[in-house]
Amino acid sequence: MPQYFIAYLGGDKPSSPEEGKQHMSKYSAWLSSLGDSAVSPANPLKNTSTVNSDGTVTPGGATSMSGFTIIGADSMEAALLIAKGCPFLDIGGSLEVSELMQMPD
Repeated sequence: MPQYFIAYLGGDKPSSPEEGKQHMSKYSAWLSSLGDSAVSPANPLKNTSTVNSDGTVTPGGATSMSGFTIIGADSMEAALLIAKGCPFLDIGGSLEVSELMQMPD
């Protein structure tokens, strides 16, 4: 079964701890609903640095990616349907969905 990478971009920070808990509850329920199709369900990112072509390192990243999920789905259309149900969209975030290529050994 093909695997798809869902990148989390942007999104508003919760205005209170309670709002954060409510969002995490929705997010956890969504991840649970994926069942076995959630290959690598919740991978938040922090402390990003960029290694430039000249070897220098700068703090931060070129994108607003805050995490990712890897899912298994029968097609890109099925992966997009799964992504459309993600509550990250409810907090002003967007999702990029890419099919992972299988590299030969």
